[in-house]
Amino acid sequence: MSPGRPGSGRTVDVAVAAPHPAAVAAARDAVAAGGGAVAAALAAAVTLTVVYPHQCSLGGDLVALVRAPDGRVTAVLSIGAAAGAVDVARLRALGGGRMPGQGAHAVTVPGVVAGWRALDGWGGGPGTRGDGGLGLRWGGGLGPALARAARLAEQGATVSTGLARAIRSRWEQVLADPGLRSVFTRDGAPLNAGEPLVQPQLAGLLRELASDPDSFYRGAVAADLAEGLRRAGGTLTAADLAAHDAETAVPLNLTTDTASWWATPPPSQGATLLALLDLRTDDDPVRLVRAATAARDRLLGDPRRGPVDLSGLLLRDGATTPVVPALSRRAAGDTVAVTAVDSDGYAVSLIQSVYQTFGAGVLDPGTGIVLHNRGSAFSLDDGHPALIGPGLRPPHTLCPLLGRSADVLLAVGCQGGRAQPQILAATSPDLLDARVAPQAVLDRPRWVVGARDLGFDRETVLAEPGALTAPSDGLPVAVTAGPVDDAGHVQVARLAAGHLEAASDPRADGLGAILNGPQENPS
Repeated sequence: MSPGRPGSGRTVDVAVAAPHPAAVAAARDAVAAGGGAVAAALAAAVTLTVVYPHQCSLGGDLVALVRAPDGRVTAVLSIGAAAGAVDVARLRALGGGRMPGQGAHAVTVPGVVAGWRALDGWGGGPGTRGDGGLGLRWGGGLGPALARAARLAEQGATVSTGLARAIRSRWEQVLADPGLRSVFTRDGAPLNAGEPLVQPQLAGLLRELASDPDSFYRGAVAADLAEGLRRAGGTLTAADLAAHDAETAVPLNLTTDTASWWATPPPSQGATLLALLDLRTDDDPVRLVRAATAARDRLLGDPRRGPVDLSGLLLRDGATTPVVPALSRRAAGDTVAVTAVDSDGYAVSLIQSVYQTFGAGVLDPGTGIVLHNRGSAFSLDDGHPALIGPGLRPPHTLCPLLGRSADVLLAVGCQGGRAQPQILAATSPDLLDARVAPQAVLDRPRWVVGARDLGFDRETVLAEPGALTAPSDGLPVAVTAGPVDDAGHVQVARLAAGHLEAASDPRADGLGAILNGPQENPS
């Protein structure tokens, strides 16, 4: 089909999945205005920073993959860097030899707004196709999405079940921070599901960004944010914010006899995901997961520091024997994924995050922004590829995925922290089969391997009932009472045998929907 330009008599339909119905409603407005897959994903992503602030915000990062109908796939990495004035010795003292997990010292430059800006610029604004042609077309765009989100923040979104659960799970953290306490409590009690979530400071910021999104990094917003971080004890400056821009890159690619896969390059853990997709037929999948995870912990870093060992990350050096992993901090509820595919063949998998629930545990009162703690993923070990340094980016859990088979174009992504490669490798191959219903795949029980990131003191398999049918490689198995957030919130959009389909994980609060573009008569 041709783009759904007003007056053309043509329409573009879009399959969208997101972890909150309000995000899908925003995508619906973008599609109704003539937008395609990227416009829909962008509108949903902006809205999620208002309604799902425990998992994503303007203070987090963004990683995305976009495919054009000609098959060209582009990676967008808007991953913020450490401060130019970072002091490794001081960080070691503060964290007892490890990166601080919370507070201003764990905050790196937020990348999400620059990521939105990159997607918006590619597609062009209303009335123009734009040089990139990545699916915004004549509808939507960043300005309208930000303005719409500002109204929602001002009028008050409804507290979701997931947000209410997150407030309670991080109750001490919420009470300890004046900014979080002012937004997520009422009369000293946590907000409940169904209550209004009013965010006036955030609404004002979103309106300002609708007029000038660059001010987040190089204007009044950047100055206010830097000053707030300084008061909180951080070292990020306005100059650090001004130095940030989204990176576009060639994605990693894996091609098999029946499928092609695209994942994001380092410092994203996309290579770990491709390693599991490439080796998933092994008779001991738990061993493979452990080996891929160990390789990531040992080898993943920022290419700005020096070459990253991609062969090792992909397990192409034959190293499939796991080693005892580093015991990372728990990072539940860290991420949102938005996926969209349209009838023209555009596809996008977009993920944005504050890392751990409520990020650094800091909500800047002046801007209403929940700040991420992505800096806590850095290493403080000399010689490690992820050793923190001025202007360097941390190793990143976000790993969106696009797939292509003979009759399916797939966009998929998930929440799940370090376990994202495990979750996507367990679900995505079946999602490339047009005969298999996407929702049926997401409804299946799943298992993941982890340690402190899953709440255990040692490496353990966490399995939903009925999920683990293979050996556990000698690890203890903890069987849950039912579906759990740790098994991931997978979002799926696909064009399968000519039909658009979408599905949202039942573990989240979300929705998958087919959105119809404007129906008009030729002029």
